Amino acid sequence: MVTAEDLEVATDCVVDALRPATDADWSVPAGSLEWSCRDTAQHIGQAHLHWASQLVVGARTQYVRWSARPQELAPPAGVLDFVEAAGRILACVVRASPAETRAFHPYGYGDPEGFAGMGCVEMLLHGQDLATGLACSLEPPAGVCERVLTRLFPHEPRVADDAWLELRRVTGRAVVPGAPARDSWKWRSTPLNEPWDGSPTPEPMPFVPLTERQSNG
Repeated sequence: MVTAEDLEVATDCVVDALRPATDADWSVPAGSLEWSCRDTAQHIGQAHLHWASQLVVGARTQYVRWSARPQELAPPAGVLDFVEAAGRILACVVRASPAETRAFHPYGYGDPEGFAGMGCVEMLLHGQDLATGLACSLEPPAGVCERVLTRLFPHEPRVADDAWLELRRVTGRAVVPGAPARDSWKWRSTPLNEPWDGSPTPEPMPFVPLTERQSNG
C-alpha cells in the first residue's frame, strides 16, 4: 500500500538530492524534457497542489480551477521550497482523507492511496529529470518504488528486477535490454478492486489555458 509516508520519503529524497544544486542555473533543460529545470520544478508543485485540492473537495467531474506557482523572482532555493511544500501538503491531505474518498483524475477516479502513488511518481520521475539537468544523483528507496509499481502499474508486465529502473522503464525514462522503448503510458489511479478505463479521453489539465469553447462546455 502506498501511503502519505511514502510521499514524504519521495519528497525528502528529491529535495535532499537537489538542495546542493540551488546555486546552479535552473534555466537549463531538465534532462530530456523541453522544459527548463525551473519550469519542471514548478510543474511538480502545481500537480501536487492540484491533487491535494481534488481530494479536499472530493472533486467528481473535473479539476478544481486554480493555479499556483513560485514567485516570479524566487531563486532556485525558493522554487525547491515550493516543490517541498507541495509534496508535504499532498501528503497531509492524503493522511487526513477517509479511505472511501474518490476524486477526479483524467486517468480514473482516485482514492487517497492512488493520489499518494501519483504524487510519488510525479516527484521521483520529474525529480530525476531535474537531477539529470543539474548533474545531481537521485536514488529513491526501492520499497517506495515497489509499492508504487504494484499500486499504479499492475497492468504492466515486469521486466526489470530493480524497482527504480522498472518505474523509469514503464514511464518511458529508461530502456531495459530486450524490452521495447515506451512512448506512452498510463497509471491506474482507480483502486484495484474497482472498474478502470485504461483508455480515457482526458480533459485539459488545470494549468493549460482553456479556450472559450472548452470553458463553456
